[in-house]
Amino acid sequence: MKFLRSLLAFLAISASLNALAAFEDCKDLFPAQQIPTSPQAGRDLCFDSFAIYYSPRDKKPIYTVEKLNKEELSAPHPRRTNQFYEGARLPFSERALLSDYRGSGYDRGHNAPAGDMNNERSMAQSFSLANMMPQARQNNQGIWAKNVEEPTRAYVKRADGDVYVFTGSVGNGGSIGRGQVTIPTYLYKLVYDPHKNTAWGYWIENTNEARMSAPISYQELVQKTGIDFHLPVDGNTNKPPLISTEPIKTKAQKPLLGGWYPVFFDEYVPSKLNEIINNIKSGKVASIQIQYDLNESLAKQIATQIDSQTNLRASSIQSSPPDSPMVTYERKRVTLIIHSK
Repeated sequence: MKFLRSLLAFLAISASLNALAAFEDCKDLFPAQQIPTSPQAGRDLCFDSFAIYYSPRDKKPIYTVEKLNKEELSAPHPRRTNQFYEGARLPFSERALLSDYRGSGYDRGHNAPAGDMNNERSMAQSFSLANMMPQARQNNQGIWAKNVEEPTRAYVKRADGDVYVFTGSVGNGGSIGRGQVTIPTYLYKLVYDPHKNTAWGYWIENTNEARMSAPISYQELVQKTGIDFHLPVDGNTNKPPLISTEPIKTKAQKPLLGGWYPVFFDEYVPSKLNEIINNIKSGKVASIQIQYDLNESLAKQIATQIDSQTNLRASSIQSSPPDSPMVTYERKRVTLIIHSK
């Protein structure tokens, strides 16, 4: 009877999570605003330049989606920040933690790549741990970066119109950290070009010794992942088509969607904090979570100033990654996760 109650509770939670996966604030990132159908229960997370369907059980993305085009990818890109942070909008029990990856031997592998981000805010958002999967280090820095991500960007830069890119991982090769973040056994990237009505997938083993293989068809990727991406393409398509050679044209940058983004403090910077306070006073901020490790005094100083000058009460949370002689961590950094209206 106890097992039955637990099973019913799990099914109820799963149903609730699936019902939430509507992506109401960022449907335009999906082809024809069609949300994929997945057998996994998850939460929908919208960012400025990408969206995540996130697994609370595995504590990594089930998939991410980006809508890319040559104008955005060819524009000047901001400097890569390498400032990772925990997803504040997720319940603590569902988050991957900085400490989970420390000393694990696995990289924090981006699903929506930092290299695709064309403004500083999107770049910062891409380092949320909600966008990461435990990825074999040489895989992440080698075959995945050079033979999957770079060719995908090269295609988009020569394609006509928008190109949609889904990235995710499947399988269970164990877990890392006290939070038990699932280590996937395979990684995939699905590229869909609606202008040519074609799609293909990259399918890579999550090991340091992984070898590159030919792209697979859309239909085969659907079978391997169990996800129906609802793309109206020929199931046999499995190759990047010939690309246009027309000159790249520039256009105005699209407005930001709002949502959640991080602001980092390595020390007290009055001008940076005053800008945040002014945004609160003008009604642009819904909530703030302050994440810190060792520098509690700076976290309290920031919280006190926000509390005293505005009607908003910032919540604080401490996340202390364990010491490791192999990895450096900005232990005195304070991160403000801002939820904008």
